[in-house]
Amino acid sequence: MQRVTVTLDDDLMEDLDRLIEYRGYQNRSEAIRDLARAGLKDMTLQSESDQRCVGALVYVYDHSARELSKRLTRHSHEHHHLTVSTLHVHLDHDSCLEVAVLKGNASELQDFSAQVTTERSVRYGQLVLVPEEQAPN
Repeated sequence: MQRVTVTLDDDLMEDLDRLIEYRGYQNRSEAIRDLARAGLKDMTLQSESDQRCVGALVYVYDHSARELSKRLTRHSHEHHHLTVSTLHVHLDHDSCLEVAVLKGNASELQDFSAQVTTERSVRYGQLVLVPEEQAPN
């Protein structure tokens, strides 16, 4: 194991200490190792566009926005080969939440996610990618 010295500003250190308390880490090193692993995994998925993944795209949108439901449906139909399942929830009078479970190459899932989440009146969107496990030979 390597020992590394890192300098963090006070605000970032406070945020890290809150994370440590919230998640129950034994020490700062454990938290920083987990954050580094997560960042490296994220970077790998972004750089390896042909990596097969499963994913969940979660987004909230204004269902009364003009033509938005039609545009979102069009995106889904144009990428039907990526979609495993979709959940639609009415949050309140104006807002809907959708969760799309996806499967395909990382770049395809990221492109689809970007098309959906950049639509006007989509208020929130996040894609979570998980590499597909390869079966042993």
